Amino acid sequence: MTDAPTHTTTIIHAKPQKSVVAAFFLTLLFGPLGLLYATVAGGIVLIILAILIGVVTFGFGALITWPVSIFWGVVAAMMSKRTPSTPA
Repeated sequence: MTDAPTHTTTIIHAKPQKSVVAAFFLTLLFGPLGLLYATVAGGIVLIILAILIGVVTFGFGALITWPVSIFWGVVAAMMSKRTPSTPA
C-alpha cells in the first residue's frame, strides 16, 4: 500500500460588502426598488408585495412597504459586513 498525498481544495465565496449609507439612501429614494442593491431576493419579494398591497389599498400601502424597505435594506447591508463564522 502506498501513501498517496491527499489534496484538498478550499472554495471561498466572497460576497461584496454593501454600503449601509448607500442602502439607506437608495431605499429612501426608490423604496422596494432600492432594496435590490442590498438584497436581490428581498427586493423582488418586497416589490411584489408592494404592488399587491398597493393595488388593494389604492396606493396607501406604500406607507407600510416604504419604511419596511428602508429598514430591510439597512439591516441587509449591515449583515453583509459581518464576518462569516467558520464551521467547526
